[in-house]
Amino acid sequence: MSFATKAAAPATTAAEDLLDFIAESPTMFHSAAAIRARLDEAGFTYLSEGAAWEVRPGGAYYTQRNGSSVVAWRVGERVVAPAFASDVAKAAEGAAGSIDVVAGSAGDSAPYHFQLTASHSDSPCFKVKSNGELEGPAGYVRLDTEAYGGMMDYTWFDRPLSLAGRVLVREGARIESRLVALNRDVALIPSLAIHMDGGVNKGFAPNRASDLFPLLSAGDLANGSLDMIVADALEIDPAQIVSRDLFLVNRERGRVWGVTGEFISSPRLDDLMCAYTSLVAFMNGGNEHAVSVYACFDNEEVGSETKQGAASTLLVDTLSRVNAALGFGPEEYVRALSASMLVSCDNAHAQHPAHPELADSLHAPQMNGGIVVKEAANQHYCTDAFSRAAFTAVLDDAEIPHQAFANRSDKAGGSTLGNISNMQVSVHGVDVGCAQLSMHSCMETAGARDVDLAIEALTAFYDTNVRIDGADSIELG
Repeated sequence: MSFATKAAAPATTAAEDLLDFIAESPTMFHSAAAIRARLDEAGFTYLSEGAAWEVRPGGAYYTQRNGSSVVAWRVGERVVAPAFASDVAKAAEGAAGSIDVVAGSAGDSAPYHFQLTASHSDSPCFKVKSNGELEGPAGYVRLDTEAYGGMMDYTWFDRPLSLAGRVLVREGARIESRLVALNRDVALIPSLAIHMDGGVNKGFAPNRASDLFPLLSAGDLANGSLDMIVADALEIDPAQIVSRDLFLVNRERGRVWGVTGEFISSPRLDDLMCAYTSLVAFMNGGNEHAVSVYACFDNEEVGSETKQGAASTLLVDTLSRVNAALGFGPEEYVRALSASMLVSCDNAHAQHPAHPELADSLHAPQMNGGIVVKEAANQHYCTDAFSRAAFTAVLDDAEIPHQAFANRSDKAGGSTLGNISNMQVSVHGVDVGCAQLSMHSCMETAGARDVDLAIEALTAFYDTNVRIDGADSIELG
C-alpha cells in the first residue's frame, strides 16, 4: 500500500470536527456554550434549573449550571411514564400491538433505567487573579496568575498566548455574565536564555510565583490595561466590569498530522476529546427503553468538589427531577438507578515511544487502537469486572475494538470523575478514554482514527438496551 493510499484510509472528518469544537472551547465556559449550541441545533429543549420542568417520553432536553456544566437527556418512547399513561393507552388503541402498555410501577423489575456518559469541560491552565496586573521592573506589565489543575509548566514557555473566560458586566441595576475570548495573542511567558541559566538542560523547575507570570507589555501598557483590553473585546466601558474569571489559553489551532494522517495534536484534548465524542454519540444514539443521559462537568482538574463539579448535586438533581416529571415516585427512582449504567469518559495514557517501560507491559494502550477501558485496584477508576463485562460485551457484539489500561503496579496514577459522581448517583460504572500522549501539556497528541472509534463505541452503548439486575446479571438488547 502506498503512502497516498494509507493517507486516504483514515476517516478524518470527525477529527476535524473535534478540532472545530476545541477551537470554540478555550475555557470551560466556552465548552459548555459549544455543547449547548449543538444541542439547540439538534432540537433539544433547554430547561433552566430555576423553572418548572415538563418532560415527556420521546422528548430531548438539557440543563446547565454555572455556565460551565451541562446535563442533557433523551427519554425513550417506550419509557411508560405514569404522568402520560392515558396518552400511551390512546396511542395503543390507534395502533394495536405497536406499544406495550405497562404500568410504570408494576412488577419487581425497574420501571425504566438511565444510560449515562460523563466527561469534563475543563483543562489545566493558568488563571488570572482578581488583581491581575504586576508592574515592573522597568516598563514591564505582567499578569498575576495561579495554576488551575496539574499542567506541565514548561510547555507553556515561549508560546504566544491569549485570554478567555467569563466577565460579569453591570448594566444599570442588572449584572450579566458574558463570555469573552480574545481573538489574538496578547501574552507570553519568556524563558531565561541559556547564557543566564547554564544548567537548564540538566533540570528545569520553574517557580510559579515568579517564573510563570506572562508578559503583557514592555512599556506600551500600564496598570489598568487588562480591563481595557477585555472591555474593548466586549464593546463595553471598563467601568462596567464587576468581576471576571479569566484564563491564559493556547489558541493555536489543532491539526491532523503525520505521513498517513494518523495523529491529532491540539490544546485541551484532555478532556474535550471525550466531551465531544460522547456528545456526538449521545446525539446520534439512544434506545427507546432507557433515559439516555449526557453529562459534562466542570472542575474535574481541581477535584470536582464544587457546585458544578461531578461531586455536586447537579446530576442527582437532574435525574430525580426527570423521574418526578415523568410521574414516577422516589421508589421508582431508586429502582431505576439500580438498573442503570454510567460510562465515565476521560482520556487515557498511550504507551510512550521513548519510555515503554513506564507502562504496565500487559496494559499499554496504543493510539488508534480503539477506546480504552481503565481500571485501578485503588478505585481511582470505577471499573470493576461487572461493568467491564457489560461495556466490552456491547463493543464485542458491534465488532468495535477496545483496549485495557492499568497503571504499573508501583505507580499510583491519576483519577477521574466516575467514582466521584457515584457519590451522588450510585450506579454501575466503567471508566474509558482515548489513548493519548503528553497529557496535561499545553499541546497534547492522540490518534486521529480514535475519534471515530470512540464515537462508534459510545454510540453502541447508547443504542444497546443495557438492563442490569443488581450485580447478578446483565441483559443486552
